Amino acid sequence: MLSQMALRERLERLNAIGIALSGETDTARLTESILLAAKHLVRADAGTLYRIRDGALHFEIVLTDSLGLAMGGSSGRDISLPPVPLRGADGAPNLHNVIACAVNQGGTIVIDDAYTALGYDFSGTRRFDAANGYRSTSFLCVPMRNHEGELIGALQLINALDDDGAVRAFDDDDRKLVESLASQAAIALTNRQLIASLEELFESFIGLINLAIDDKSPYTSGHCQRVPELTMMLAEAASRTRTGPLAEFGMSDKDRYELKIAGLLHDCGKVTTPVHVVDKATKLQTIFDRIALIETRYEVLRRDIEIARLRGEIGDAEATARLAAQADDLAFLRAVNLGGEAMHDADVERVWRIASAAWQGPRGLAPLLSDDEVENLTVRRGTLTAAERQIINHHIEVTIQMLEALPWPKHLRNVPEYAGGHHERMDGRGYPRGLTREQMSVQARVMGIADVFEALTARDRPYKPGMKLSQSLGILARMARDQHVDVDLFEVFVRERVWAEYATQFLPAEQIDAVDVEALVAIARGHG
Repeated sequence: MLSQMALRERLERLNAIGIALSGETDTARLTESILLAAKHLVRADAGTLYRIRDGALHFEIVLTDSLGLAMGGSSGRDISLPPVPLRGADGAPNLHNVIACAVNQGGTIVIDDAYTALGYDFSGTRRFDAANGYRSTSFLCVPMRNHEGELIGALQLINALDDDGAVRAFDDDDRKLVESLASQAAIALTNRQLIASLEELFESFIGLINLAIDDKSPYTSGHCQRVPELTMMLAEAASRTRTGPLAEFGMSDKDRYELKIAGLLHDCGKVTTPVHVVDKATKLQTIFDRIALIETRYEVLRRDIEIARLRGEIGDAEATARLAAQADDLAFLRAVNLGGEAMHDADVERVWRIASAAWQGPRGLAPLLSDDEVENLTVRRGTLTAAERQIINHHIEVTIQMLEALPWPKHLRNVPEYAGGHHERMDGRGYPRGLTREQMSVQARVMGIADVFEALTARDRPYKPGMKLSQSLGILARMARDQHVDVDLFEVFVRERVWAEYATQFLPAEQIDAVDVEALVAIARGHG
């Protein structure tokens, strides 16, 4: 038996261990800490921690100090041992294996000498001993029961050692200490599992929001998945940087999780964006592409010309010339409607000239193009009018409103700022808040680059094909030069080849071409 002083010291160690276990957030490290603490408390040479899954005890970590044996945990060695079934093939409780028996009976089992103990099958232990030159003697098997009385695993300690290093039997003090530790450990593991399950549920809700956004529009279905991936790639590259303006930037595991959540939620406001704006593949598209209405008017004009020719009101040459001119105008409008190329002043003037013509509609003469059609067809770049672009831009305001309305815990309190800043510019001319570089976190600036680069290379947009790497990076370099995105992060992006890592995972071979890193940096720094 232990002296009062020795027992007090062990109790103090037990309390310290309990405090340490309650602060551990990684399940793998937690299980290893539990076993190491148990071995240390009773000076056991070997030990195993099991977890209950699917009706069996699964090995989580195995340690034997005198053999230098370590499997599971931080050892890097996988455990190849099969799980211990809690019931036999006939459904009866497994009472032959000592650890399974302890769990099935819900009580501690102490074995002074496995080679002389009766009632248990130690054949596997004997084979292990023979193969490794070991002698498994004393056993202490303790079920792990959480605060709800649920059995979640077990601790098995082997070969308690005395002060001289000789194997001894586990005594009653050992049993009580390990039982107390097992109880604390079970609660810590259950709490960790509860937190993990809540995090999983939380992320599933985020996935549900993104699924709703993706379901609205097949054209942006991959954006909500790719931007978070690229964000984390660039953030990790920035945290590895040891020189320059980003040398002090680093991330803990909590920081990484916070940024990951922000990335997943960065476009949650798009759930309110009208589908016909998100999916606007052509300038005249609403619920359908209104170029069809214009084609119908031209068909009416064509028939009017044919009728006039048949009636002798115009000659064949004039009819042919008119038909050719109308066919050319319609081909022009079809091309302009696609929004693939930037419109020149002459193109805009031609749209207005065509609009000034008239056609005979069911209610009399009417302009060939309505004011709304002219407004859409004269969009200089892309397919969106100023009003529609404002609708698209409004999604970031909704994102911020949605995220700021949530009661974020301390370790996620920066999510609204990270997610809400990816449309800001370094010169303060972005939206929605007009923040400057100095007013933004590194994480928000990282997300801004990720959002732009994903959009440039994306192949699933209705208004453009996916650009090649060199073209996308060239545009991004000019945006860095013009203070649209952070130039320091852009340099990390290209020098650390984050673009290449992303391309390997997400881009087809035809989009991957040669990239001149030094030329890109020169452009971004205003030297090229």
